[in-house]
Amino acid sequence: MAAFDQVVAATAGFRVRAGQRDMAQRIANSLHDVTLGDQPEPHSAVAVVQAGTGVGKSAAYLSTTVALALARKTRVVVSTATVALQEQLMTKDLPALAAVLETPFVYALAKGRGRYVCKLKLERLAGPAGADAAELFESDDEANPPPAASTFQPTRGAVWQDPIERRINLYETLVSALAAGQWDGDRDSLAEQPESSDWSTVAAERHTCTARHCPRFSSCSYYQARLQLAQAQVIVANHDLVLASLGMKALPELDNCLVVFDEGHHLPAVALDQFSSAMDLSGLRWLDKLPKVLIEVADKIGMALAQDVTTLAQQLKTALLEAGRLALELVRGTSTGYDTVFRFKDGVVPEVMLEPFKQIHDQAAALSDALEALGAELKLRAKEDPAQAANCSVQYARLGQMAPKLNSVVTTSAQWLSSDEPPLAKWLKSDTSSGLVFLSAHACPIVPGDLLRRHLWNQVRGAVVTSASLTTCGSFDFFLSETGLADLPQVSTLAVDSPFDYRTQGQLIVADTAADPKQVDLYTTQMVAALLADLRGVPHGALVLFTSRVQMQAAVGALDAVLQELVLVQGQMARTRLLGIHQARVESGFASVIFGLQSFGEGLDLPGLLCETVFIAKLPFSPPSDPVEEARAEWLKRAGRDPFNELVVPATGIKLLQWTGRAIRCETDQARVICYDKRLLSMAYGRRMLQGLPPYAVSRRVAGAVSAF
Repeated sequence: MAAFDQVVAATAGFRVRAGQRDMAQRIANSLHDVTLGDQPEPHSAVAVVQAGTGVGKSAAYLSTTVALALARKTRVVVSTATVALQEQLMTKDLPALAAVLETPFVYALAKGRGRYVCKLKLERLAGPAGADAAELFESDDEANPPPAASTFQPTRGAVWQDPIERRINLYETLVSALAAGQWDGDRDSLAEQPESSDWSTVAAERHTCTARHCPRFSSCSYYQARLQLAQAQVIVANHDLVLASLGMKALPELDNCLVVFDEGHHLPAVALDQFSSAMDLSGLRWLDKLPKVLIEVADKIGMALAQDVTTLAQQLKTALLEAGRLALELVRGTSTGYDTVFRFKDGVVPEVMLEPFKQIHDQAAALSDALEALGAELKLRAKEDPAQAANCSVQYARLGQMAPKLNSVVTTSAQWLSSDEPPLAKWLKSDTSSGLVFLSAHACPIVPGDLLRRHLWNQVRGAVVTSASLTTCGSFDFFLSETGLADLPQVSTLAVDSPFDYRTQGQLIVADTAADPKQVDLYTTQMVAALLADLRGVPHGALVLFTSRVQMQAAVGALDAVLQELVLVQGQMARTRLLGIHQARVESGFASVIFGLQSFGEGLDLPGLLCETVFIAKLPFSPPSDPVEEARAEWLKRAGRDPFNELVVPATGIKLLQWTGRAIRCETDQARVICYDKRLLSMAYGRRMLQGLPPYAVSRRVAGAVSAF
């Protein structure tokens, strides 16, 4: 705690917050005697701390974990879910801590490999030689030929440019910027962000990288960043990178450092995403390229392939086409037509589809083995003969272009053939937005806690998991279950109250909309009418949160000319620009209202006049069509359990806690939350959610009259 007290004493104008000290004390007590490194019978600890808005949780966990790590000559990994928090840590919190701690330390931001350019690929694709590698420019399933002169009419004033020529020009510019020292190879440091398709072609990636055997290794942007990480005592990363790096060397080994998961309520969703899979059933041109690339690369180094890759690729394509045909028949029979998600009940795939999927897995696995054997030989030759390193790296990159799609086929087909318990969610997705029918097969585990317990917590020795929304309905139980921490003996929990006086600073008003929210159209009509009436009385800033884009567009469509001038809609422009316009309006004395969805219900910081009222259109239940949640509910019902009360209510309670948390952001705020969904008071599950919200003064509004609840 000495480090925490040092930070408090050195921070001008700092007011001691009891909750912040309690949080720092709990972290210090939990982590001070954890056993790091390869030790028999190690002692582990995970401190789970909910810290309400205004507690100052980053100062509490940074001062304690960094001081402990420096004293033990180890490191701290701080993982977040959002870029905004990463920026706050790197530009504000860590510099402030470094300025007051007696022991100096280095901090660095860890990014995924794909945020950096691969110089070898960039140089190969820039200039005249780039046209010779044009196959790398194309997507796997769409070529980009120049349009016929007789049919192509450019927009007035626009000059059409061949896509390959345009990309070559872009890459030449990037090469020049690197050579002149005007760019460091980090995508995020570019003044103008390239299109995703342009960047992905030259991005660094594991499958195309020969690491120290590459002739550009000494100047590689990614490995230079890795070198900075190796010298840092504090590393800031994100949840995706931490989970994706398990078992690799991109980050410190988690059993030999301290780990902080801020915004920890995102961990379950990130875990499901990391272990899900998908493969294309309609775009298969890449399978025509694959054997050609394998044969050409093998010929260039004089290696004989152990298998007939041409036949394997043909057999794989045939099996995928058959799976696609069967999938199309299933999709065609649905009531929603070709734009649909078709989920298999209980994760059971019809027997007629299993046979092509067995063939898909067998052929894809054999091709993957051939690709890996060829890649291993290239790495070996680059290591043994430096004169061949450049050529081997180029050929390795060509193989790597094929690896992600092939790996996705291997993984997805294996998951589709799985009969694990609990079952995996398995579904088909059909999309016609491009004018053609695109089919894909998907699979995903349904219990995130199992994944995190097996893959994360068994590696972690000392950790802090924190957020402003870890409890729901007044309990940690749901979060602990979802993260796999419920049955671990080394876990402790603490809920630290916000220093704000919610009862005097804020008010929660539940408007009694007559229609049942399950009557979607009628409810939306009545809710929008009440919302528009309320918006006419907004004097400064306000935020309206909707549960669906359709619902938000219904409200937008009902705006009169006066309200249209006040409202800014999420998606109309970049988020930063929208927030800037909102702030400028309010600071100039005008009213301004933001319409937003779930992503605006979390992490949006609009203090003071910027947000005096938060309007909640409806309780934020997840869409009933989510295939993973559907599969999990189905599995629980089969086991005689109640998925609504066990999963749906607590998950909605967490979202509602986040949404209502947009109202009071500092100790001088005065704000209201108006919820148009009467179920928050009228239903038992609504009152459960209410127990987990900040202690606002709660009122009910019926026919315009407001009375205390």
